Amino acid sequence: MDTLFRIFVLKELYGWDHETALVEYLNRRPDVREQLGLETIPDQSTLWRSWHNRLTEDLREIIQAAARSILVNAQEESVSIPREPDRKLSRHDRDTEEPDLDNQSILEQTQKVTSHLNHVVYPAFSLDRGEGCEIHENAYWDLQTYLGLRENLAANEGARSFTYESDRERTPLGHAHREQIQTLSIPEIRAMYRQAVGRLLDEAANTEEFFRAGIVAIDITEDAPFTGDRAGHEDEIIGTKENTDEYAYQWATVQLVGNAVPLVLDARPVRRGETRKEIVEDLLDSAQEMVYVDNVLMDREFDSQHVLEMISQRGLSYVVPKRMQTSEKAQAKRLLERDQDRYETDRKLHLGNDEWHETTLIYRRKENSEHDDYRQYSVFMSNRGGLIAMYAYRWEIESGYKSIKRFMAETTSKDFGLRFFYFAFACLLYSIWRAVDLLVQVELTGEYERSPIVTADNTLTLLRKETGIG
Repeated sequence: MDTLFRIFVLKELYGWDHETALVEYLNRRPDVREQLGLETIPDQSTLWRSWHNRLTEDLREIIQAAARSILVNAQEESVSIPREPDRKLSRHDRDTEEPDLDNQSILEQTQKVTSHLNHVVYPAFSLDRGEGCEIHENAYWDLQTYLGLRENLAANEGARSFTYESDRERTPLGHAHREQIQTLSIPEIRAMYRQAVGRLLDEAANTEEFFRAGIVAIDITEDAPFTGDRAGHEDEIIGTKENTDEYAYQWATVQLVGNAVPLVLDARPVRRGETRKEIVEDLLDSAQEMVYVDNVLMDREFDSQHVLEMISQRGLSYVVPKRMQTSEKAQAKRLLERDQDRYETDRKLHLGNDEWHETTLIYRRKENSEHDDYRQYSVFMSNRGGLIAMYAYRWEIESGYKSIKRFMAETTSKDFGLRFFYFAFACLLYSIWRAVDLLVQVELTGEYERSPIVTADNTLTLLRKETGIG
């Protein structure tokens, strides 16, 4: 199926209407056949049947979208392309027959969608408190939402405000709220989170504009620097990624990026002693249970050959920047002397026991670099050629972290489970917002563009109404 997928992406790249042109091209290009892994060339009728009968409509659309994305990115990188990509006009460029999206229409539709998603998603969370409790369980999730909707709001202060602003007869106090959350183990929190996101994915999949497939980015983010006493918590409050003398909690996530809706598929804490391979493997397990993953984007802290080998063994492609060592610096200097903007070379990375991981190093000159030495170049590693432009999608996970941290409740507690729950719930609020935006766009325009028309503030306002606050 992988080979078939690539063959049809090739057909879409050239824009051929019939399989005959594809067969003729493959006959002329033995080098392309080798790259595709084709021992024999299928005939025209076999390819026609495969496209129309073997591939689902969703997969055909994914192939077409992948080809268009390749063409657009290649063109932006000044790489020669076989044809001009079909560029969808932005909403502002369309003719007057398109719907006029006034703020009131957007808010009305957002209110419907937000209300529906809350009733779908929140039941995935459970405190397992037993019967006869005076305060309804939903009040705890309402309070947690409330804490996440106001910056720097802790449980005690937030619970007092929530008591006055909520329509509920009984609401939890701050200490009771924390105690209930602390009964949840980290595996339980993660399981509930994945179930909630799975429900979001199911709702999104009801639209033709969302596919359970795409590119994922994996990264690690930090809490605010911790300035208290770490005694007894050294494995949880660990050093920062920048290797400063500060300490912080760290969380890892896997998120859809690219043309997909940027939902956070899973989140996990990072403990001292865990390898990057363990973290990536864990998050990829979750992601691949939920969606079809093809490409993985990561930051340079994941440039270990063991991480890359594990990804390759799953049949996935990757793009990862490499930390420059002596040999890479020397090569970059030679490229600078030759005034060469790009260079590729194959490299074998030692895994131990006479085993090797094969990758490709791609040197790319930075535009408008302030340096006059080897630092003008970035080095990337990839196990599949032509994916370097895709790395630009990784910024979306960084952008997502900014919103997620805005949704986090404030706390000084050193309880690891409580801290992680606050982060995971913020990831959920972010994912709800992006899913709401998808569903509103599709309902009002019939399609989806990555630039949201529903702002975070729109969603927060309506979530307040859902919790009896607005």
